[in-house]
Amino acid sequence: MTCYINAVGALCALGNTLQDIREHLFAGVSPGLRATTAYSPQREMFLGQVDAELPSVEHLPLPLRSRNNAMLLAALAQIRPALEALTRDVAPERIAIVVGSSTSGISHGEDAMRTWVEQGDLPDDFHYRQQELGSPAALLAHELGVTGPAYCISTACTSGAKAIAAGARLLQHDVADVVIVGGADTLARFTVAGFGSIESIAPGVCLPSSVNRRGINLGEAAALLVLSKTPATVRVAGWGESSDAHHISAPAPDGRGARAAIEQALQRAEMTAADIGYANLHGTATPQNDAMEHAAVAALLPGVPASSTKALTGHCLGTAGSLEAVLAWLTLTDPAHRLPPHCWDGAADPALAPLPLVAVGQTAAVRAVISNSFAFGGNNIALVLAT
Repeated sequence: MTCYINAVGALCALGNTLQDIREHLFAGVSPGLRATTAYSPQREMFLGQVDAELPSVEHLPLPLRSRNNAMLLAALAQIRPALEALTRDVAPERIAIVVGSSTSGISHGEDAMRTWVEQGDLPDDFHYRQQELGSPAALLAHELGVTGPAYCISTACTSGAKAIAAGARLLQHDVADVVIVGGADTLARFTVAGFGSIESIAPGVCLPSSVNRRGINLGEAAALLVLSKTPATVRVAGWGESSDAHHISAPAPDGRGARAAIEQALQRAEMTAADIGYANLHGTATPQNDAMEHAAVAALLPGVPASSTKALTGHCLGTAGSLEAVLAWLTLTDPAHRLPPHCWDGAADPALAPLPLVAVGQTAAVRAVISNSFAFGGNNIALVLAT
């Protein structure tokens, strides 16, 4: 079974259109990754923020009104013309939706609780179901009027990538003819405080692979991809999933879970390391993640140019994998054959297995890309996209 990507749409700290994202990505410049106290009043943090006038959600039922869903509507607007052309003769029950998220509308719950504490009542524009993790899928089904399977995946930082694999399986098993996949995660005090409590937040812009790395920058994004069997330039060639279950928040130090996911992805794609032209690292800039990922990638993908894009987008949690799949799509379709650069301080950690990290302006003719995503609980996924 061949699964093609017929359209993509995204907004993130790199920009609000594919063209802006493309140009900022390959230039190694992020207009939205900057210091703020908006989500941590007592501490300034660098966060990957979306600066966009988002679509109104006032036409939606109250439970579907959230900033998270507004960002999804913005991404949907980018793919809608291609989606409507593709599904003109497709029955609504044959169109499916799989979306990854870890925040949904939790920020609205935060605002509502502050109002309750200050005024003794919840605001009229709040509904507890705005926080429900299935809300993004329900929003898309409502907006598009489709009746096929529609659900969310919430496996922390692998959610968006797993949504893509899940969508490909729906096509493979003839459950649907078209699947809208992706993710949406918006910044909230809840997530910022959570990662702060485990001391995983970088004091400045994150430094993946560096000896000076000290943690992540959180980010927000929405990314959507349209999958079908209709031929297109880029296809989902393979995926691999594993669970090392080593620790609730730390990966297995030997990288066995990451290795298993990469090996399965290559096997399903019927490729070897020689076929891969670029590797998008999970690259969180935390001590343990970078150590185990460098070991796994160096062993299985020797000589493959690699980079982490999280110093440009921030770590977008539940949508990180789908956003990075869009970045992989941009890499495969870039007319100038540019590769996403690895933005850091250049201070290599001698304890890490060395990788050929991409420099700004580096080019290569790439026909296949692998993108890694790893999450709490030791769950892992690798995607292979190819032309």
